[in-house]
This record gives sequence, structure tokens and C-alpha cells, in this order.
Amino acid sequence: MRRKRRDKNSKSSKVVPGIMISLCALIIIYLGMTIYFKNNFYFGSTINGINIAGKTVEEVEKELSSQIDTYSLELEERGDIKEQIKAIDIGLKYDGNKIKELKDEQNTNSWVPGLFKKKDPVMSKVVTYDEELLNKSFDKLSCFDSSNKIEPKNASFNYTDDGYEIVDEVKGNIINKDALHDSIVDAIINSKSKINLETENCYKEPQYNSKSQEVIDTKDLLDKYTDLKITYSLGNDTEVVDGSKIHNWLHVNDKMEVTFDEEKISNYVYKISSMFNTFEDTRGFVTTTKKTIKVSGGNYGWIVDKSKEVKDLIQTIKNGQSITKEPIYSQKAMSRDKNDIGNTYVEINLTKQHLWFYKNGALVVEGDFVSGNASTNTLTPAGTYILNYKEKNATLKGEDYSSPVEFWMPFNGNIGIHDASWRTEFGKNIYMTNGSHGCINSPYELASTIFKNIDAGTPIVCFYE
Repeated sequence: MRRKRRDKNSKSSKVVPGIMISLCALIIIYLGMTIYFKNNFYFGSTINGINIAGKTVEEVEKELSSQIDTYSLELEERGDIKEQIKAIDIGLKYDGNKIKELKDEQNTNSWVPGLFKKKDPVMSKVVTYDEELLNKSFDKLSCFDSSNKIEPKNASFNYTDDGYEIVDEVKGNIINKDALHDSIVDAIINSKSKINLETENCYKEPQYNSKSQEVIDTKDLLDKYTDLKITYSLGNDTEVVDGSKIHNWLHVNDKMEVTFDEEKISNYVYKISSMFNTFEDTRGFVTTTKKTIKVSGGNYGWIVDKSKEVKDLIQTIKNGQSITKEPIYSQKAMSRDKNDIGNTYVEINLTKQHLWFYKNGALVVEGDFVSGNASTNTLTPAGTYILNYKEKNATLKGEDYSSPVEFWMPFNGNIGIHDASWRTEFGKNIYMTNGSHGCINSPYELASTIFKNIDAGTPIVCFYE
């Protein structure tokens, strides 16, 4: 039993001194490393990836100095263009005091946790540059050369026989100066050797590219507008408006909005008008005596309302409607046939001083009249006119007359058909020396019958044989 106790005491006497020795060794190591890190950077320390572990301030200054002296920043630009900004161009240098400050930030007595807490001070804390020199170098960059500028352009559209196709955007090479300046400064203070202007978003980009939803939506709208057929029909004559015409009227603005060129559409409607208008046309007219004559002048006929038709055509396109239509008229005639007079009209033969009133092809009334005075140069003008309106019990006034009439039917300004109670004789050659101021002076019964059966808009055909 005594022997076992001695063995146990013997083991204890060996362990205690070993522990003490280990503790002393650790203390020595700790103190030694504390002294070491008083002048040296922690293990694992870097400045922007430059290993400064275990180095003194002087050693770090020397290494940074050599790197700064040879430093250059390469700019990778579109078109495989590259250019550089060198340290000497911008007065780049390190600040020794800043390096010492970084070293002093290390707590010498806390080097143990410092081994596990990695610290990478940014280079901006130890380098400086001349802002004025940098700006001069910046402004001299070839990427700002105006002679090589290519403006960015949005994706656009090209019309083909199969509809619209999207044309890719043009990226161009216009620099966003603020973005590039910021990227260069960041690269310099962080010792980056190169920057790519594309990835750094230093270019002004087009607002819409070929994949933008706005571009796709605009293409669909353009296709809708051009994938239709509008047919103007006039008897056997037709004029078709389809994509081959419509695409020339469409524009896309910088907001991807489709707009209409109203001037071009107006020019087209002018062409359509010449097809549909009969106003002031010279007409072939078959008289009651079966003689075919030419009648020119007057205010009768179809007139296309160009401004309204432009708006209506645009709206039809916007609706995507394929339709057959006539244009909108500001004035209509009685018939859309080649003979637009139709079969309801007043035929006034100024040579014979006789008129006929036909309604729906049937003769309603006929009779003699007295027209404008030839001797005073107030002959009634020939031409095809439209009855403006009819009025009961009117007073006709001129410079030297005031004449009350019971039936007033004007068709050419102040010229019209009316009763003339002051006359007892009509027809013959009275108009040559004792005619009217231009009106058609008619017997009471003739004027009354016409008045009761005629409507505004009825053609009045006046002619001399």
C-alpha cells in the first residue's frame, strides 16, 4: 500500500512542473509576438489584396511605392478600344502617415483575436491623387472624341410584305461622364488595373431594346394597323388602302407610341377627293329636247370633307377595321351615278327662257320666265347649282329696289326662282332689254307649284344653247 502512494505522488510532481513550463513558454511567446506586432502588421493583413502580413510600416511603404510608381489603369471600351490613365498623369502617390495610422489601429495586446479577424484596409486610406490632373486626363480620353460619336438608338421597326420586323437597337458609344468618372476614381483608390466600361455601366444606353415589352407591344400594334384593308368604292371604281400605304403614315416616337402623319394622310385624302368630288365639274346634260350639252360652273356636286375624312380614316385604322366605305362629304349631290344630277331637278334653258321641273323622273311643271338683263350686263350665270332653301313671303332688296315675293327659292347667292307679280308677260326675248337683276322671274302659278314640290338640295341646271 505504501508503494502505490509513492507512485501517485511521483506522477503529480512531474505534471505540475510541466504545466508551469508550458505556461511560461506561452507567456514568452505571447510577449514575444506582442513585441513583434508592435512594429509589424498582423498575419493575414492585406491592403486591397496586397499581402502586408508581418511587414513593418517601412516595408509596406516601400512595396506600395514601387507599385504606385508603375500603376496604370486600363479602360476597356466598346469596339475593342483600350486606353490608359497612368499614375504620373494624375499625381498618384501613397501617404506614409496613413500607413502608420493603419498600423497604429492594430491593438498590439490583442494580436491573438487579430489572427482570426481579417482586416483589409481600403487603398483610399493610403493613396492620394491630384484632382485637377485627373480631370485633365479624363477630358483627354479618346472616348469623348466628338468625331467618333455614335448616338444610342432605340430598337426600331421595318415594314416588309409579311408585316413589321424589329430592328435591333444601336448601343452607340456615348459616355455617361459622371458614371465613368466615379468608376475611374474607385478603380484608382482601390488599385484596380482595369475597368470595362460596359460592365461598369458607363455608357448611355437606348431606352428600349429589341426585347423590351414596350417594343413588342408596339410591333403588335403596327401589325394590327397594317393588317387590314379599307376599300373606297364608287361604282366600278375602287381604291384600296392596305398596309402598303398605311405603313407610310405611321411613326413611332421615342416613347414607343405609334403616331399618324396627318399631312401624308391628308395628301392621300386629297387624291381620294379627286375621285369622289363632282363639285364644279363640267357635266354632260341631256335637255328636255334630247340635246346633249356641256354645263360648266355652279356650286352643285359632291364635296369630300377632307379634314373629317382624315380623322375618320385614322380612327378606322385604329379600330383595325377592314371595311368598304365612302368618304365623309361636306356637300352631297342627288346621285352617286356618273350623272350625279339624278332624276329630280329644275332645267332652266336661259336661251329659250323656259324651265322644266322634274321630280323622280316625272315632269311636275314647266313654263316661261324672265332671267337676268342682258343690256345691263346682269345675265343669269350658267352652271349647275343647288337649291339652298325655300322661303315664303320674302322681300328681295338691292341697291335700287325692294321687292316683296311670296315664293323665294335661292340657288346662287342672291339669285333664285321667285314669283314676279309686277310682270304681266314672260318668256320670249324680254330678258334682252327688260330682264331681272339675275333672278328667274316666274309667273305666280309656276313659282307656287315649284315651291310646293321642291326641297333644299335639288339641282338647278342653268344653260344657254
